[in-house]
Amino acid sequence: MPSDDFLNVLHKVGETSALIVHIVDIFDFEGSFILGLKRFIGQNPVILVVNKMDLLPKDINYNRMINWVQRRTKELGLRVMDVVLVSAKTNIGLDRLIASLGKHGADRDIYIVGATNVGKSSLVNRLIRNYSDLAEEITISQYTGTTLDLISIPLEGGKNIIDTPGIVYKHRLTEIMPRSNLDALIPQKMLKPIVYQLDEEQTLFFGGFARFDFVHGEHQSFSCYLSNSIQVHRTKLERADELFASHWGELLSPPNKEDLPKVPRWTRHSLRISRGDQADIVISGLGWIRVNRDIGAEVDVYAPKGVKVIVRRALI
Repeated sequence: MPSDDFLNVLHKVGETSALIVHIVDIFDFEGSFILGLKRFIGQNPVILVVNKMDLLPKDINYNRMINWVQRRTKELGLRVMDVVLVSAKTNIGLDRLIASLGKHGADRDIYIVGATNVGKSSLVNRLIRNYSDLAEEITISQYTGTTLDLISIPLEGGKNIIDTPGIVYKHRLTEIMPRSNLDALIPQKMLKPIVYQLDEEQTLFFGGFARFDFVHGEHQSFSCYLSNSIQVHRTKLERADELFASHWGELLSPPNKEDLPKVPRWTRHSLRISRGDQADIVISGLGWIRVNRDIGAEVDVYAPKGVKVIVRRALI
């Protein structure tokens, strides 16, 4: 559902007494976050559910992760009643989610909202399988990220869980790339960060999806958190333009050459990491690059036009 149409749905929700369950993707937290949600839902409470926790390393400290999510959520302008870390794929956090729904959703309809590909319907289906007597699960269309209509699941007491269509955000790489590229972009297994020791004026290409130039700074390392299906190519900055012109869609792929007419041309984002900052450079839908030292760096990121590229406090 286009974001403008979805906002009309949210306006109607704001006129009712409901609990809003906002599901975001830990792999694309900022890209899947509904900015301005509070303006549309009135005084209704919000639970933030962070899905796909199975993608992060097993030694992640969950208390620190909750603190990071709470801080980042506040920075993005949303106050929430609770933060729940889950994995629809592996059952992580589902008991905790059920408890939070019971605590905050009494005598209310529960609306589940989120962007495409955050795993909304997979999570609802997991709840149906594990915690209900319903015989059928939600039907999802043949394409990833396309629950087709409002789907109502009855609860005791006459209330409902309402699964809404995913919002299409064009600032996510997963929304503007041809669908044949989604298997490469969207990780299915635990992320295995690749660490690169770089001198200034060195470049990394992430397949044919984006480019990272370390323009200026002391020798340091960068950890790339991407789908394991994406090959990273390193070269000198002075050769990067030539490599891109000659090999985009071939060596630098996916996307493959036949997909290139559908891909927006790349634009440059010049970013400065200040000394003392522990930072991630996020390319929405692709992943993030952790700047491993706090000695400062100047970088350029090239990505298809419209894709969100930001600097944030380091997640890990």
